[in-house]
Amino acid sequence: MEHTAVAGDIRPDEIRVNRVTLAQPWQWIERGWQDMIRARKYSLTYGAVIVLISGLMTLGLMVEGLTFIVPFLAAGFYLLAPVIGLGLYQMSARLERGEPLHFCHFLEAWKGNQAQLGVITAGLLIIMQLWMMANFVLFALLYTGMHPPLENFFSTVFLSGKNPAFAFASIGVGFLLAWLAYAISAISVPMLMDRKVDGFTAIRTSVKAVTENWPAMTLWAALIVFFVGVGLLTFYVGLFIAMPLIGHATWHAYRDIVPAEA
Repeated sequence: MEHTAVAGDIRPDEIRVNRVTLAQPWQWIERGWQDMIRARKYSLTYGAVIVLISGLMTLGLMVEGLTFIVPFLAAGFYLLAPVIGLGLYQMSARLERGEPLHFCHFLEAWKGNQAQLGVITAGLLIIMQLWMMANFVLFALLYTGMHPPLENFFSTVFLSGKNPAFAFASIGVGFLLAWLAYAISAISVPMLMDRKVDGFTAIRTSVKAVTENWPAMTLWAALIVFFVGVGLLTFYVGLFIAMPLIGHATWHAYRDIVPAEA
């Protein structure tokens, strides 16, 4: 497999990125699966914890009569997934170096560069807040008719087809913000775990990787949406496999995209 580094003028603190092909996202999935099998004791435990936490949060919302928040919680899961998978990147890195695995890989990875990882996490939370605020504004401007009851809010607004203007506008804004979140976090989180760089350098590198490899990275985004979506639609049970698979594969995406010698 060949990689061609991007040529041109590069800032002293900027890291080069490789060109990747449409075949490589499938290879990342394959290598992610291999890592998950090799680290199944720890990797699947990680997935089980994600399923348990997601289920408990949903159950708590249902008990409090806040079921209408669950779809928005699922959307937030997509935005924060790059940080949620931090421990899985650490496992793949240890497997790559031939080092033994143990529990609490998330804390190990976070402590390695916690200040800069905090920058990325804060950025993703800000994007999530922007999405929520944009929905409030769009709802006030575009929604017609009586305010739907909270328990039926999502189905009435998005699934009934009675107010397509707001539904399309909300989905459109959500798509743009999701793509922004993907661009800044596609490889920045594993990069910050792996290297002592600042958060803004990692973000620039991630955006550069996405924009200069947009066909392959668009396919990679679609694969992430598919696998995580299956996990969410199976009442989180599928996340038991989907999150470890995507997490390990993301590490290999980072390895292929960012030159080791940089």
